[in-house]
Amino acid sequence: MNNLLVEKQPQTFNRAWVRVNAPCVYRFIQKEIRIERGGIDWDRFTRALNRRFQKQWIGSLRKTAKPYRDKTEVDIVLKRYSSKLYTFITSANNDDEHIRDIISIVLVRIAQRGNIAAKQEIIKLLAFTIDDWIERNPKLSNWRGYDQVIQTRLDCCIRRYRYSGSFMRYVFKTLEYAAKGLTPLIAYSLDDSTHLGRRIYVEQVQSNV
Repeated sequence: MNNLLVEKQPQTFNRAWVRVNAPCVYRFIQKEIRIERGGIDWDRFTRALNRRFQKQWIGSLRKTAKPYRDKTEVDIVLKRYSSKLYTFITSANNDDEHIRDIISIVLVRIAQRGNIAAKQEIIKLLAFTIDDWIERNPKLSNWRGYDQVIQTRLDCCIRRYRYSGSFMRYVFKTLEYAAKGLTPLIAYSLDDSTHLGRRIYVEQVQSNV
């Protein structure tokens, strides 16, 4: 597919372009690259492309979804990736970061369909990663103590994410740009209720690994 895109040089492309210009590839994708509850997993397809072409991909416009709650959809994802949930707490290498991005995108797409349980789960998981970013990266240090604002930002990221690339990179850049306008707060205690709850969740995740 990368070779075809180099040859054709489209400014943008989408699923219809693939169907017309690479029918064999489209048939393979239609048969083999599926999401759990039906339909083609276009995120998985675009992740395999050269990053240059990922930026040219145009996904389908999404209608405003009617909110619903289905924990079963979320549990399917969590069960499938249960041994990899630690990547939201700590990522040892690029492979960990890659699988973390895959899990996050799957949950985001379910949340975009209106599943409140999926949105709550991805926000909860991302909280661990963002805490680590804040501690390690000076560009995000101004976010320390702004937990509620971070949740609002994450909610926006989940709703607005369209680009089929790294969702984690999208979140990082969103927080990085917004951090410049924040006033640093006094460092919070690691013993407060928010972090206590997160530590309990960490222990639960680690116990399943």
